[in-house]
Amino acid sequence: MTQGPGEVVVTGVGLALPGADTPDALLRRTACPVTGPAAEPFDTAARIGRRGHRYKDRATRLALCAALDALRNARLIPSDGEEVTVPGDTVGVVASSNLGNLDTACLTAAAIAERSAVDLSPMSLPNASSNVIASWVAIRHGLRGPNLMLCNGATSGLDAVHWGATLVAAGRVRRAVVIGVETHNAVVEDLLGRPADELLDGAAALVVEGARWAEARGARATAALGPYERRAGLGGCVEALLPGGAAPGVWFTPERYAEGPAGADGPAAVPPRSVPRYDVTSAVGRASGALGVLQCAAAIGWLARAEAGTDAETGAGPQAAGPEAGPDAGAGSGTAFGAGPGAAPGPVPVPASRQALITSGDDTADAVAGLLLRPTPDRCHPHPPRAPLSAMECSR
Repeated sequence: MTQGPGEVVVTGVGLALPGADTPDALLRRTACPVTGPAAEPFDTAARIGRRGHRYKDRATRLALCAALDALRNARLIPSDGEEVTVPGDTVGVVASSNLGNLDTACLTAAAIAERSAVDLSPMSLPNASSNVIASWVAIRHGLRGPNLMLCNGATSGLDAVHWGATLVAAGRVRRAVVIGVETHNAVVEDLLGRPADELLDGAAALVVEGARWAEARGARATAALGPYERRAGLGGCVEALLPGGAAPGVWFTPERYAEGPAGADGPAAVPPRSVPRYDVTSAVGRASGALGVLQCAAAIGWLARAEAGTDAETGAGPQAAGPEAGPDAGAGSGTAFGAGPGAAPGPVPVPASRQALITSGDDTADAVAGLLLRPTPDRCHPHPPRAPLSAMECSR
């Protein structure tokens, strides 16, 4: 009988974003958004080459870039190859995108309505399928585990992380690639009523893996997945994740979260004002279905800094919202430890809690998802607890 996977950990992170190629860079951009001209769009050809572009839409190409980066970071693909070095049926794919191939679907429907289906290219038509992003990632790397595509609104990215971890915990696979991707184009801009510079054009990917399997192949975990909750409102979601009003070390807020007056939501509804807040969308644009995966990537950057005990910034930038901060102080800003301008470099106090709280969703839509990311098991205790055995556990 085989053992369970133990805790589910993150062993790889990949980004396909303009101006941020690591979790630490994403965290820095979130804490201190860059002003001035927008960064150049991410060059997908530089990472996946011409073969990766053929007959694929922009969202799929971005997802392929982030997935390749994450798989290499997890040491599942060599630096000079694309095939995984583990059996393909031990790796699943979960992708999240609400708007990724909307342009293809709309233009295809318009072409059929105006002319006929005969005018459609048989090579581009598969891009109109809702699961094309997840499918191409699996095909490109020979991943034969379960393949899921989520289009679940504002919570979709965190939902994808949860379902990737669920596949691992249930023994369906030993590891899963979780991808969040969105892009902007004329169709998306028209639907959302927002200009391109307010919208994400990028992707993020994680490799989530059973701690036992990661340890067996000598992979280094960067974070452990804690509990996940999905509730009708933000307050209930936070209370379920942090019972008793416990404060996390940092809070990655929902998209463009607006802090209410102190005490307006009740003492246990949201973390206290002393907890730093980050809104990833302030750096990369409104992220829709990619948000939760991007938040996890930035949180991994924060966990690495918390472990190192170093300042989140390089001597300048916004401060963590303190007890005397105004109503909007926590919206879209914050540093992990709050050294002010001119502060001397070097170690700073480590936060009391090293848990990163991640929330995404919309109270008005009765859908808020939350997740806790924690330090890796080897930082917490030498022997991670084993999950219950499953009859469906992958045996390879």
